[in-house]
Amino acid sequence: MEQRLKKANSQDRLLAVLDLFSEQRPHWTPDELMRELGYTRPTLYRYLKSLKQSGLLMTTRGGQLTLGPRVVEMDYLSRRADPLVAAAAPQLARLTAAHPCTALIVRWYGDKMLCVASQSSAPNPVSSYPRGRPMPMGRGAIARAIMAFLPKPQLQPLIARYAADLRAVGVGATADEIVAALRQIRRAGVAIAYGEVTPGAVGIAAPIVDAGYPVASLCVTIAGLKATGEVIDRISGEVRDAARRIAADAFGQDI
Repeated sequence: MEQRLKKANSQDRLLAVLDLFSEQRPHWTPDELMRELGYTRPTLYRYLKSLKQSGLLMTTRGGQLTLGPRVVEMDYLSRRADPLVAAAAPQLARLTAAHPCTALIVRWYGDKMLCVASQSSAPNPVSSYPRGRPMPMGRGAIARAIMAFLPKPQLQPLIARYAADLRAVGVGATADEIVAALRQIRRAGVAIAYGEVTPGAVGIAAPIVDAGYPVASLCVTIAGLKATGEVIDRISGEVRDAARRIAADAFGQDI
């Protein structure tokens, strides 16, 4: 038992090294990692050796470290293996053929959302979140489409964490008001946001549900100048329908 706990702790400490690499901080030196993580030099270098041998990290100019080629390989495998990506492809194609827009699939995990597939037919796409770039949970139609369908134990911590952002975009001034707004989204089956994530873009999103639980969201973004009430209503219906079809194809859900 003690050996298993020690191994688990070591794995967590190894993953903590990878967790530090981000869009804002893609490069680290070993000394910076030691200061940030509090590891001893022998411990850190043992982890770095393992991560570099596996291709998850590599050394760049000046002795800095960054994510390695194994991450690219894993992304390729994920594209091929993710049933959501395969099921979404025809629906993304249909939506982008019908409207000058960007259509994207966003997976939700923990307190992060990540685009895993997208297509665009807009002359100047207005989405600023390509595959792999994390999105904010406190703003935008994608986040609210997911939050509206979460069970209360998972929803309450998110509301507390992102209350300031949710208030700033007018979702509600209190936790009760935010919950009431999310209930309206749940009844409608779609969330709509105006320029909250990308200036000038209107986002229209619906949840993709597996066994009653939201695992992702389908979103269409269009330029604000084209966002008449009639257009938004039409796209909203199409997005709801497409999200249900994706869930049916990916997870065997009934439409």
